[in-house]
Parts: sequence; C-alpha cells; structure tokens
Amino acid sequence: MSARFGQAFAPSYSDVQTSFHHHFPRSAAGSTPSERGIPMIFPRPVRAISAGVAALALATVLAACGGAETAKQADDGGAPVTGGTLVYLEQQAHTNLYPPSGGFYPNGGILNQITDKLTFQDPETLKIEPWLAESWTSNPELTQYTFKLRSGVTFSDGTPVDAAAVARNFDTYGLGNKALNQPVSEVINNYDHSEVVDPLTVRFHFKKSSPGFLQGTATIGSGIVSISTLDRKFDELGDARNIIGSGPFTVASEVLGKELVLEARKDYNWGPATAKHQGRAYLDTVKIVVTPEDSVRTGSLLAGQGDLIRQVQAYDEKQVAGQNFTIHAPGTRGVNDSIVFRPDNALVSDVRVRQALLKATDTHEVVDTIFSENYPVATSVLAKDAQGYVDLSDKLRHDQDKAKQLLDEAGWKVGADGIRTKDGAQLSLTIYESLPQPQNKAVLQLVAQQWQKVGVKLNVLAGDSGSKTVDSLDPEKTPVSVAMVGRADPDVIKSQFYPKNRDALLQLGGSSQKVKSFVDEKLNALLEAETARTDPQQRLKDVADIQNHLIDQALVIPIFEEPQVFASAPYLHGLSFEAVGRPSLYGVWLNKG
Repeated sequence: MSARFGQAFAPSYSDVQTSFHHHFPRSAAGSTPSERGIPMIFPRPVRAISAGVAALALATVLAACGGAETAKQADDGGAPVTGGTLVYLEQQAHTNLYPPSGGFYPNGGILNQITDKLTFQDPETLKIEPWLAESWTSNPELTQYTFKLRSGVTFSDGTPVDAAAVARNFDTYGLGNKALNQPVSEVINNYDHSEVVDPLTVRFHFKKSSPGFLQGTATIGSGIVSISTLDRKFDELGDARNIIGSGPFTVASEVLGKELVLEARKDYNWGPATAKHQGRAYLDTVKIVVTPEDSVRTGSLLAGQGDLIRQVQAYDEKQVAGQNFTIHAPGTRGVNDSIVFRPDNALVSDVRVRQALLKATDTHEVVDTIFSENYPVATSVLAKDAQGYVDLSDKLRHDQDKAKQLLDEAGWKVGADGIRTKDGAQLSLTIYESLPQPQNKAVLQLVAQQWQKVGVKLNVLAGDSGSKTVDSLDPEKTPVSVAMVGRADPDVIKSQFYPKNRDALLQLGGSSQKVKSFVDEKLNALLEAETARTDPQQRLKDVADIQNHLIDQALVIPIFEEPQVFASAPYLHGLSFEAVGRPSLYGVWLNKG
C-alpha cells in the first residue's frame, strides 16, 4: 500500500479542555461497547453483526451516493479512473477546523483533504520533502528559515497562495490572535515574526533555535488557509464551509454534526513533488457521515453502504478481515495512550503512591484482554517508532507486592472495606473516560480492578461534556486523567507535558486555576531545552531524559501504543496515510464493477 500523500502531525487531544492557549473542545459524540452494556473484561471477543440490519439505519442518508466508474485494481496493473462518491463513516463529529486544532482526528481527517502544507513528510522515511514550498534554507542556529514557494498555486476562492498569505498563516499559528480567539499552535516553538522577502519568498524568525519547525510545516496544524479564513473568529471555524484552503477537495455542503460533503477541485495540480498521483483527485465526491455506533459503522461497511470507516474496534477486526475487507492500522508515533497524574491532588502528591499505582497496573493484561495485535503494549512514554524512544520496560514491570509495600510505606493502611485510608481520607480517585481513545472505558475499568487489588479505588466517570471540561481542569476533582498525542517529531513530548501546551499534569503557568500549583522545574527545563537544540543527538538525549524523569517520578503510566484503525472495502484502492494515521483521499479510486 502506498502511503505517499499526507502529513506527519496528529495530536489526538487527550481531554475536553477549553484553556485559550492550547486546548480545543472535542465532540461528545461516540460510544463504546461498555457504554451500551456489552461486557468488556473477557478475552478479545469477536461479535457477529448482521450487516444488513446495521446498515439499514444509514440507508436513507446514503441512498443518494452514486457508485464509482469501473476501474481495474492496482494489483492487476490497471490504471485508476476518475469518478464516483466515497462514503466515509466517521465515529465523531468534527469540532473546529482552525488548523492548529487538527489534532483531534475528526478535525484532521477533514483538514487533510482541504488544505496543503509548505512541506510533506514521507510517512515511511520521515524525510521532509517539497510541497507548496519548492525549496528552503535555514541558518546554522536554526533561528531563521526561508521558503521559496511554488508559483501558480491558488486557494479555492481564487486568491493566490503567496508569501503574504503564508506569512499571515504562520504569524497566526506562531503568535495566536487574541482578538479572534485563535490559539497558538503547539507545533511551533520560539516563534518571533515573519518577513515577506518577495511575492514567492517568505522568511521566519525565531527568538531562539527552533529545530522542530521544519517538520512542523508538514503537520496538520500548519495547513495553509486563505487570509479570509484567518479573518474569522475561532468559533466561526467550526463550520467547514468557512475554511478556504488550497487542497484537492473543497467543502460543498454540511449538516453540522451529521454530514459533510467534499468535492474534488478540478484545477488542483500541486500535490507533493514526490506524490505518485498528480492533478485532480480521482474521486468526484467524498461524503463523510458521522456514525457514532460501532456496530452501525462496521455493519454498513460489510453491507456495501459505506466504503471506508474509522475506529474499527479490536473485537471486530477478525470479522471484517474475514470478509475480505482491509484493516489499516497506522501508528501515531507519539506519546502513548496513558494515565497521567495531577500531583496537585493530595492523594497522589506522594511519589510513592504514584509509583505504587504504576506497579499495580498490568498493561499486558489490558492489551491481552481488550485489544488486538495492532495495539502494542507500551514500553515507554513514547511509542517504539517515535523519534527519541527509549525502552523503559524494566521500570514499567507489573509488581503487585511492590505496589502494596510502597503504599504501606506512604502510610496508607487497608480499611475494613479493602480500601486504604490515611488521616481519615480514603484513597479513592476519579477519572473521566476519553471517548476518542479506543475502548477507553473498558481500559479504565480493568485498571480499576487491578488497583483495587492493592487497596485503591478508581471511579470511572462518563460525564457530560460540560462537567468533564470543568472537572478536568481541577486536580481536586480529577487527580488522574487520560492522555495521548501523536507527532513524528521529538517535540511531541513537549506538546503533551509543557504547561503552555497541553499541560497534561496541570502545572503552574498552565491550565490549573489553583493559586499555588504543582510545578516540575526539572521537567520544564528539559522540555524547553529539547525544543531549542541544534545538535540532533543532544536533542534525542533530552527526550530520553524526559521519558526517564516522567517514569521515575511516576507522573505517567503508559498503557499501549495507539494506532488509528480503519477498514476499507475490497473495491477501494489508493488509500494512504500520513505519518501519524490520518487518511489521504487524494489518490483513492473505487472499482465497484
């Protein structure tokens, strides 16, 4: 399978948070089997689904979708043909299409079709290659980057993609726009200002070295949009019709929260320089239908009422593959699906308590019970294919006896009900499930069972989006949280843990509303150093030190490496993915004949 068209940034936002600086709301849509009352704590069930019945729920929505023109399969050596409508079933509705909020996968899945980037990151080699920029240079200190743009590129409204437009994009992403409530992008560090050298040359200046910037220009968060788009308030960018990009598709219509229709831009002719396909997209139309129910997405695909679906649950993979449908599970190359602590909460402020809960967590049991081979057990904070990964398996080894010993040493004694107490307080913690993470409620419920064996209670809450948003920013109410983010660059670890980025630990200077907040000065110094190194090897050493510090202080419990799991019909060809799992539909064609 070719994976030549895409980008390399996929921050999959870990919690519903609304801090102006860096958090973007996620949709509350979606459901897991455990929400529907289906038992989850059993070895990898494969459920039988009546495809025809499941698809019936979408019949009226999909009735208008036409088939593609006949095409010979690529493995038969035939050439692709143009035409047809792709029906893409998405688990959740998009929230906002301001490009830096593209980390939420439903957002990024749309932005990847309607925007282009300055550069392209090959998802296999991770090499940065030309796209809207035909060439670039930087100074030795990596405080200046100069890009020469391709000529003749236009936005879908006819305005040019020139140096002035690109400069405005990165001034917005690098500095934010408080007047329009547009936040700073988490992929851009140390930004100062842009300079328009000539109509097709733009230079970017940084306050100090910014080694991750070049890769940042290839990410979803750096999709180039028109100046008229950037003139809109952040809240207006939840309407896809307000996003004007230069990509291979444009937005034709939208029913907010339900359906989005994309149309091929017929004059598109500026894909990445190394892309096998050039010119307009093969498809005429893409219909994205929000389909929260897992069984409906899967059943519709198997019944021929959908062509491509995202978020195939592990228990459905064998059934889908067994009917000659293709499972795609690209990795996300970033911070693993994890539980993170908020040390501001008195119950978890003692490092011995956090270390005990890390030791009490049996990640192998979680993966073996709930997931498939597409979900490797985490062996560090970062995934194995992430840049800067170090193997910390020994530090993460499950040890229930050690967990009990640490809790005893911390003064927590087992009570009559089996839950530990200290100074009249019960060691009872609360966590909210994260809907975008696969089977997250089942994961947390199993972790709760494991922690109960050492005398700790974990309350797993669903919660409405409003209460979750507020409570997630209060360490007193939410001492533990779910976290994950992907990006094919070492800066991904700063994105997750730095106070002015995602601030997973709710540190001082970040999202926490407490006057006297927790701060980890050593961690923050390492994060700041990593994003300003000009020596690549020193940068990777910093990333290794950060991972060791997070585990030594038991601030994070990595669970598994999270893929993005899709399934496609056997007549769908040319599907590719960026370096962290968003689909590219540019080179897709259908052969339903």
